[in-house]
Amino acid sequence: MSGAEFDAYTKGKTLYFGRGGEAYGAEVYLDNKRVRWSFLDGDCKDGRWYEDGPGNICFVYEDRPDPQCWSFEIGGSGLIAKFKTNPESLDLYEAQDVNEDMICLGPKVGV
Repeated sequence: MSGAEFDAYTKGKTLYFGRGGEAYGAEVYLDNKRVRWSFLDGDCKDGRWYEDGPGNICFVYEDRPDPQCWSFEIGGSGLIAKFKTNPESLDLYEAQDVNEDMICLGPKVGV
C-alpha cells in the first residue's frame, strides 16, 4: 500500500488493532499525516507518519522518535500491518474502524 492509498484509507478514522485475537491498541488518523496512538490504557501519544520508500509507512511519536515502520495491505476484514522494523517479528495487526472515540486521559500529575 502506498502512502497515498494509506492516507485515503485511514484519514478521519479511529482504527482498533488486534493481535492474536486480543485487543492491542488504537490509532486516530488526523489531517496532515498526524496520528494519536494508545495501547487502550488511556495514555495517548501524538505522532506522525510518512512514507519511506515503496510499501513502507513509518511512524514517529512524541515519546519515541525512532521510526516504527510497517507495510499495510487490505485483508478480508480490514487493514493488515506487518512490522518492517523487525522482520523476524511475527506480529500481524488487523484493524477495524469501529466508529468509536478513543479515550485519552489527561496528563499524569502527582502531589
